[in-house]
This record gives sequence, structure tokens and C-alpha cells, in this order.
Amino acid sequence: MAQRCYYEILGVSRDADEAAIKSAFRKGAMKYHPDRNGGDPQAEQKFKEINEAYECLSDPQKRAAYDRFGHAAFNGGMNGAGGFGAGFSASAFADVFDDIFGEFMGGRGARGPRGPGRGADLRYNLDITLREAFSGKKTEIKVPGSVACETCEGSGAKPGSGPTTCQTCRGAGRVRMQQGFFTIERTCPSCHGEGRMIADPCPDCAGQGRVRKERTLAVDIPAGIENGTRIRLSGEGEAGPRGGPEGDLYIFVNVKEHDLFERDGADLYCVLPVPMTTAALGGELEAPTIEGGKVKVTIPEGAQTGKKFRVRGKGMTRLNKPGRGDMFVEILVETPVGLNARQKELLQQFCEAGGGEDCCPQHKGFFQKAKNFWEELREG
Repeated sequence: MAQRCYYEILGVSRDADEAAIKSAFRKGAMKYHPDRNGGDPQAEQKFKEINEAYECLSDPQKRAAYDRFGHAAFNGGMNGAGGFGAGFSASAFADVFDDIFGEFMGGRGARGPRGPGRGADLRYNLDITLREAFSGKKTEIKVPGSVACETCEGSGAKPGSGPTTCQTCRGAGRVRMQQGFFTIERTCPSCHGEGRMIADPCPDCAGQGRVRKERTLAVDIPAGIENGTRIRLSGEGEAGPRGGPEGDLYIFVNVKEHDLFERDGADLYCVLPVPMTTAALGGELEAPTIEGGKVKVTIPEGAQTGKKFRVRGKGMTRLNKPGRGDMFVEILVETPVGLNARQKELLQQFCEAGGGEDCCPQHKGFFQKAKNFWEELREG
């Protein structure tokens, strides 16, 4: 069976430079590597052809001979399609495979043991009141989790002993396996990449170097903090196994709803019920403030439900900024209920005194629009 042209196998032209040949090899090797194709024999065959073509075309002397004599130039050195002569060395491809397969192929960045792993991050949900969000708060929280074992000081080894070098990988954290003509480097199955083993484990932590324990931590909640804010406490998460670095603790702040105020950023909104008589005649009422004080609100004569009054500087504290937001007071005109006979009589006298539509301009405007609507329906 005739051998395929090396340039055709890599998909490059005969005048392709070294960079183009190397790029084509990377793409082909990535696509047809056996471990990426579930052991497909066709993919494995193409992978071998790509390797053979690259070994030839990446060497200037071999490429010159191939360009002049074709495959006949290697009849004494290469063993047909997919085979390599005695001069083949997997190291010839090391720079390319490092870029493609990284640690999987024993790349330059995979040398040496990786050491103990990092501890897990923890999450804590903290509920605070709007008043506490306004003024800030210093509090303590109890966090369950893993801490370094005091008996072995986090090493995992029984006191008086220590970790020993892993005999499987001899401290490298990785082992090499021969797969065909490639040497593949994998994480050591005995020490899981740490390069060390615990021969005599600590009796209190069973060699883990950490134990379960609830800790009490002081937390400073800044004034002006908003709902959903995340506070990170570095190194306050789970302890790492056998002396590994600690994770972080993330505190998620939930500001509970308030009975009187609604918050929008640094501004507060408050609904103030107003008696019908005060709304009609005007007057002054007191509204509460978030710091626990009071502020006077002047109600103009004839005020309607929904009218807002702005009280500057009485809103929330601004987080890490000077000053405060504003408070907006919205009035709600209250209709009297539970009237006694005398009150009903006075209201009836008020109605009979006249004024009617002149006293209720919105009532007049509404029914004028309704009248126009009904007329349009009749004409249509």
C-alpha cells in the first residue's frame, strides 16, 4: 500500500515554514490523540501518521531528503507507514506536547510535588436590622468547620514522628508510565501528588492534620452596608489537610425588612397616615427617623394621598462615604371609620353646606372624562 504524502497528512503546502508545520502538527495531534478518542483504532492510526510526518518535516536534513527522494529516502531507517526508525526519540516532540497536553504529558509546568491542598471556603449568612445597617455593628459569629489539629500542629503525623517520602514516586508527586512510544506522567496514586506519606498518623486527627471545631469570630459590620453585600475574611475558612493553607470565610449580609421604612440605596421612604381634617385644613405632623428621632412635616391645605415630602440628610449612612441620603415622606389621607351619631351629623351638614365639586376637583375631572367616554361609545 502506497504511503501518503507527509505534507498531505499535515495539511500544509510544500513551501510551508517551520511555524506552519508545527501548528499543523499541534492541531492534528490534539484531534487524533488516542486518549481523546476512546481508543478508536482509526484515530490512533492517524495519530501515528501525523507523528511520523512531523518527525520528518520538522528536521531540515530529513525534510530536504524527503523533498528530493520521497519515502525512498528512508527505506533503511523507517519501517513503513506509522513506524519509526531506531533513531526516533519521544523527546523530539517534548516542546510541542508540553504546549498541547500540559501536565497530562509531563509538561514543564508539572514538575515537583504539589504539596498539601487548600482548605475549602465557607459561607455564613448574617441577618441584621435596617437600624444596624444604618449605624454599623460589631458582633460575634459562631462558625463550625475544620481547624488545624493542635496535637500534631497540622502535620497529620503522630507527635515525635513526621511525614516520610512517598516510595512510589520518591517524593516527586508524579509517576511515569510507558504507553506505546510515549512516556505519560500522572499524579501519584499513593500520595495523591503530595510527595509525602504519613506512616504513623496522629491519633486525634487520624492523619488529616485537622479536626472539627466551632470557632467564635468577631465581625465588624460597616455603617451603610447594603443587603446582599459579601464580606470576605481571608484565612478563616476550612483548614487545609496536613498543613495546607486555609480557605476563606464569606459572610453574606441580609438586611431584614423594617416596619416603617423602605430602602432604596442611601434613601429611605416612609408612609405617613394623615387625618382627613388635617389634609383638608393643613397642619403639622411628626414623622420618625431611622436614628430614633422625629422630624416635623408641614402638611399644606388640601393635601392629597401620594404627595411626597423630602427631608434632606435623614436617610441611610453612605457606605465608606461622608453624609447621608434623604428621607421621603409620602402621605396617606385616612378616611374616618367608626363614626358616632354626632360625627355623622356634622359630616352630613358639611355636605349640605355646598361646595361639592369645587371642594373635590379630582372628582369633577374624573366624571367629566367618564362622560366623554360614554358619549364616544354611543356615537360609535
